Amino acid sequence: MTLRQLDQLALRGKRVFVRVDFNVPLDKESGTSITSDTRIRMALPTIRTLLDQGCSLVLASHLGRPKGQPNARMRLAPVARRLAELLGRPVRLAPDCVGAEAEAMAGRLQSGEVLLLENLRFHSGEEANDPGFARALASLAGAYINDAFGTAHRTHASTTGVPALLDHKAAGLLMMRELENLSHAISAPARPSLGIIGGAKISGKIDVIRNLLNVTERVLIGGAMSYTFLRAQGVSTGSSLVEADRVDMARDLLGLANGRIVLPVDHVISQRFRADAPTRIVRGGVPDGWMGLDIGPKTVENYVAAIGAAELIIWNGPMGVFELKPFAAGTVAVARAVDESSKAAFSVVGGGDSERAIRVAGVGDNISHISTGGGASLDFLAGKTLPGVEALR
Repeated sequence: MTLRQLDQLALRGKRVFVRVDFNVPLDKESGTSITSDTRIRMALPTIRTLLDQGCSLVLASHLGRPKGQPNARMRLAPVARRLAELLGRPVRLAPDCVGAEAEAMAGRLQSGEVLLLENLRFHSGEEANDPGFARALASLAGAYINDAFGTAHRTHASTTGVPALLDHKAAGLLMMRELENLSHAISAPARPSLGIIGGAKISGKIDVIRNLLNVTERVLIGGAMSYTFLRAQGVSTGSSLVEADRVDMARDLLGLANGRIVLPVDHVISQRFRADAPTRIVRGGVPDGWMGLDIGPKTVENYVAAIGAAELIIWNGPMGVFELKPFAAGTVAVARAVDESSKAAFSVVGGGDSERAIRVAGVGDNISHISTGGGASLDFLAGKTLPGVEALR
């Protein structure tokens, strides 16, 4: 890694702008309570390291997709409260991320104090990487740390605009851990090696699958995307989700893989997308009027056996609609198999859905690395450049 790291900057006593990823899930009804504080906890080592050096911190994050304007349900007040509890010290919340009041609050910070800016995406200038917005953010501190791997694939003001304006910049501890673990997985893969890709759409993961075919010996496919591949093979898919405009692409990918892409051989199907809908298990194709919503027991058996034999496992995406209990068995079985295999193998799990699946399965302690960045980890595994990382070089 040709990145300057946290311990390579002389930051003692400085005011530091830290881009964190506090895009945490909130309770859908109240919008005021955090349902998982994992991303906040993952940022604590960097935050505490800086505080131990007597720095004052200006923390910046987005939350949700407010589309460039304030949204009361996406304010960072719940995050500030939880962070204060975890740190055991006050965390001030600015009413905005730029403007006179934010500047004044940042300017008054003393050694060891923490200020959390309001949601960056309340301003359209964040996602547009607007130069004026970036300058306003950069004026709040004299040094920059990016610890938000989850946004490293975005060319936004806080991830690329601000570091372009500050000479003192480095990657945070979480950012480095993400990059080192993902690099380890794909640069010198152990054998036998296995990729597991699931989720709804093939379109967002084509490059990932291609790159995994260069890194791993087999790629197991699950989730709704498997039906686009099956359609490409001429297998009946019923009413299952199929990206019709990607069928030719899937056929080309199957040809390129030369048998190394493994598809489900049976399915849990239903006629309705509901937890109380009747289900069936079918081998081969899906009949008309039915949709595949999870991998079937024979596929689970095949996939678990492949996972158990692997020395390297890279997993991104669920095997079915695991949010609904009748269609969760495949994803839970894969999560448990990956966790068990990780006692001896090196494993990387990426993406919010996969991380949630691990929690649902009640496992995860053995997994080598659980990435905080879904889109960023996919881009990295696909061999793409991450703008937020390049901005730190």
